[in-house]
Amino acid sequence: MTGTPTLEADNIVKELGRGAGKVMALKGVSLALNPGELTLLMGPSGSGKTTLLSILGCILTQTSGEIRVAGQSTTGLKAEDLAALRRAHIGYIFQSYNLFPTLNALENVRIALDVLGQKGYAASQRAEEVLHEVGLGHRLKNYPGNLSGGEQQRVAVARAIASSPSVVLADEPTAALDSENGHAVMELLARIAREQKRSVLAVTHDPRTLGYADRVVRIEDGLIVGEERRPDGLDAPRVTDLTKRRKAHG
Repeated sequence: MTGTPTLEADNIVKELGRGAGKVMALKGVSLALNPGELTLLMGPSGSGKTTLLSILGCILTQTSGEIRVAGQSTTGLKAEDLAALRRAHIGYIFQSYNLFPTLNALENVRIALDVLGQKGYAASQRAEEVLHEVGLGHRLKNYPGNLSGGEQQRVAVARAIASSPSVVLADEPTAALDSENGHAVMELLARIAREQKRSVLAVTHDPRTLGYADRVVRIEDGLIVGEERRPDGLDAPRVTDLTKRRKAHG
């Protein structure tokens, strides 16, 4: 899948710490994310992958280099402007779900719309719609404590896509999940990328995720060291209708 990149990183350098303790977490990383693709960013612990994800998500700022989100450079933007850009264009999925325990699934998704000024009936309808999309239409009123790990992660995915962002970033989305739920979440991310034409980037070290990727980017010691793309003519990542699968399993 090709097209105008929705998110671009150009020669990103990130220094952490000061003086003798200063570490070069990223040493000049360039990366572009295209619509309709699920990209995996893989590397060992300490390789810089999570730091890069945070910079791409406008959570951290780079020491040097340029980030462009939907064609807009983040260079020189104030913190509130970066936050507005992130809310408008980027959905973020956390490894630990980051759900509010006192809110049910519908409310956890709706809160992402509240911060964009979307409230009331329309926000509730949109939250319900995306929960149905991720196969949780039957869990709208359930609280996180009454959901499995896989279901909690799917609520987190629904929250990330509720505002229709052009980019979805996921930090180790399968790390806390068993095999079945890990595959379900990867199927969901592949479907979001391909059917909704979003750019999806997942940081992972989980080999179970490889079969779902359109592209795998490898990072070591703060540098991109390789890239593999699904050859033309091979099947696209396997995609399953999660609602149908839930019914099949009762």
